[in-house]
Parts: sequence; C-alpha cells; structure tokens
Amino acid sequence: MTEARVVRMDGPVLVFGGPYSNLEATRAVLAEAERLAIPRSRIICTAAGIAAIMGNCEESLAANSGDCGCGYAEGSACDRLASEWYAHADRTLDAESRRWMGTLPRRLVIEIGGRRLAVVHGGTRRINRFVFASTPAPVKRDELAACAEDGVIAGHSGIPFTEILGGKLWHNSGAIGMPANDGTPRCWFSLLVPVEDGLRIEHRALAYDYRAAAAKMRAAGLPAGYAAALETGLWPSLDVLPVAEIAGTGKPIEPGTLIWPRVNGHTLALRWPEEPIRVPAPEPLAPEKFCDPAMTADGEKRAAVPLAALRTLWFNTGTLCNIACGNCYIESSPRNDRLEYLSRKEMRGYLERSASPAASPS
Repeated sequence: MTEARVVRMDGPVLVFGGPYSNLEATRAVLAEAERLAIPRSRIICTAAGIAAIMGNCEESLAANSGDCGCGYAEGSACDRLASEWYAHADRTLDAESRRWMGTLPRRLVIEIGGRRLAVVHGGTRRINRFVFASTPAPVKRDELAACAEDGVIAGHSGIPFTEILGGKLWHNSGAIGMPANDGTPRCWFSLLVPVEDGLRIEHRALAYDYRAAAAKMRAAGLPAGYAAALETGLWPSLDVLPVAEIAGTGKPIEPGTLIWPRVNGHTLALRWPEEPIRVPAPEPLAPEKFCDPAMTADGEKRAAVPLAALRTLWFNTGTLCNIACGNCYIESSPRNDRLEYLSRKEMRGYLERSASPAASPS
C-alpha cells in the first residue's frame, strides 16, 4: 500500500463516517465533540476540515465521473437512487470543492494507545468495498493482512460494528448522515479512548433534527426515499445488504462498549454487538411429504434423473464481472462486489468431496 500520513493522537478520538451532505447531523456530531472537549485535531471523518480521507464519492466528483462509484449493481434500486442524488451533487458542487476532494488522501494512519490504525473508506484494497459485521472472518482477516497496522477504521457499509480477529481490529463507527436501518432516526459515531488496559471503543447513538434535514431534501427535489429514511430509520433499498443485516432491519441497535486489551499473541476474537445477527430459520418442510425418497405422499413414484457423471463443477467466486447481463441471477457487473469470496481452504474441500468415491456414480 502507498505511504500514508501518520497522525499521533494524544487523547480520545471521535470517529464518524458517511455525512451524506446531512448538515444537521454533521453539526450535531461536531457539537457533541465540543461538549466532550474533543478538539478537531482528534476527529476522524471525510469532512468539516478535520483529519480526512477520500471516499468513492469524493473520488468520483473530483474526477467528474458519471456516477458515485459506490459499487451498486447496475439497475438496482440503490443504483437508481444514487444516480439521482449524485446528479444533484454534480450540479451544485463548485470547482473549488472538487479540487479539495481530489486532494484528500485515500489512507491515513493514526497512533493511539500504543496502536497504529489504518483509516480507509471501504476496504484496504478497494475504496468502495463493503465490509459488514456478517462478512465472514476469513474475508476480514484477508483485508487486515493487506496492511501492516494493528487494525483498520473503515466506513462505507453504514451500520456500526467492531470486531477483533487474530489480535487485529476492524472498526466501523457507522454513518452520521443516515440511520443504521434499525428503525430509529438516530445516527452513529464512536469514541476510541486510550485506557490503562488497552483501548476502549464506545459505539454511541446521536439524536439530531432529522425532520429539518428531511424537509431540505424534499425541497431540493432529492429522492423521497432518502428523506423518508431519515424519518423512519429504514433504508429505502436493501440491495447492498447481506442476508444477516437484512434480518436486522427495523431492530433498534443498542449503544455498547468494547475493550481491546493489551495482550501478547493473536488469540483475541471479540466483537460488538456481542451476539451476531441471527438469520431466521426457514419454515421446516412437512416430514410426512418427504419420508420416502422413491414415493410421494400421494403414493406416486417420484421423478428422478440418475447421475451419470460429474461433468461440471461450478465455483462462484464473487459477483464482480467484466459485463452486466440483465438476466444474471446475482446481478454480476463491473461494479457489484457483494458476494463473498471463497477461500482456498473452502475450495479445496469441495474439490476433495467431488473427487471422493461418494461423489462418483456407483
């Protein structure tokens, strides 16, 4: 990775992401920082003249690109909504603001409590990578391995979480300009506080005048779905969310604290929220209908096609693709990176099973 500016923090750091041009929420979090006696020099975000990094939207606007570069699947609800607000931003931003966006670094390193943390927008390798609480641990470890620091502070996914894997930190403070899809209009920020035992990570919710922000959005002719999201706390589209986060829609998130202790070795496996999001189990199939593999419950012979040979073994490694087909069942495209990648260990297991006698026709 390229060299990044290193900033030493000598006290608590306030972190927030995703202002989304929400002036009321941004002013509220800066006022909260002032109330907590945290100076601008110890605030991390992508706005307000504080320690700042570039996000994909800043990258696109600075380069006069045709879209926000968020990585949404082409034609999806998120893509349609984003195209509307991006067009508004493209019309209203002046040349000076674009130049400022173009000068923002893609990466920052902060030193706090004896740790070095890389600050990025999405992932360590790509500016618009979505990483959620439910993103598999091997994927997060791979992202963490791409940087030499002790952990990562990232955003882009919009829902707060913290996880420590193999002794390294992945921290997302959530967004300040949009709710967390938890059914409340609150926005989110975090505090990183050096303590004797290590680093205390506090996830905090913030109330602000969301009604005024929503009214301004409607007056500007911006997508009604985003204005409604500020009021209801529910996102207008769930296209980018994994199944686990979709299951959490409308469930209020409780603020919480996690201690990242100073220990030797790499055995820590801590997370906030402590309980991972559970995906509801599907309704069980009626057992009486499937008790006989050869006959149906009505006494009819089941249709079957015997396996003659294993001719094709299909590994779906992700949703990134050099083309975007309208009939693709997972909406693969050059901008869609939602599907998690298979690890080498997982792929080896499938190959071994396919080559085993049990997988071959008798």
